[in-house]
Amino acid sequence: MPKISDAKVLIISTHGFEKSELEVPRDQLRAKGATVHVATLDGKPVKGWEGPDWKGEAEADLKIADANTFDYDALVIPGGQINPDLLRVEADVIKRVKDFHNEGKVIAAVCHAPWVLAEAGIVKGRDMTSYGSIKTDIVNAGAKWQDAEVVADAGIVTSRQPDDLDAFVAKIVEEIEEGRHERKAA
Repeated sequence: MPKISDAKVLIISTHGFEKSELEVPRDQLRAKGATVHVATLDGKPVKGWEGPDWKGEAEADLKIADANTFDYDALVIPGGQINPDLLRVEADVIKRVKDFHNEGKVIAAVCHAPWVLAEAGIVKGRDMTSYGSIKTDIVNAGAKWQDAEVVADAGIVTSRQPDDLDAFVAKIVEEIEEGRHERKAA
């Protein structure tokens, strides 16, 4: 079982991520000693969203297509409305999510990001949460939705919103330190 200080985490994002939902996990996981890389569709910085407007950029370390799933212990997908909606139609994104899933690695999605998990076909029968406005989407994809700050099911961690980020990050750390999770292939 890996210690968080030895873990490698991949965050995938594009423009329109909720600023705190990328920055808080990235910064808190790094502060705990994890190596964290941010991958974007083109390998270039992406613009964040905060409140009613665009706010700041996140630097990118690599392209999503170039990320080797086997190099990482966990995948984190920030929310916001725009980011996951754009990511869920990208074949490279869906492939990475399925690869992390099939390898039993931690997958964490916050806010609207469970849309990406639904698109990858990995939510059926799972206990999950999400931002309230996509509850019906997640239920229709087969998940057992709960209104909770964080829910983990076999290494798949979901959370509702920015107010829940401390619990989200704590659960990511816990799940990484548990090691691989047994799941049926997607």
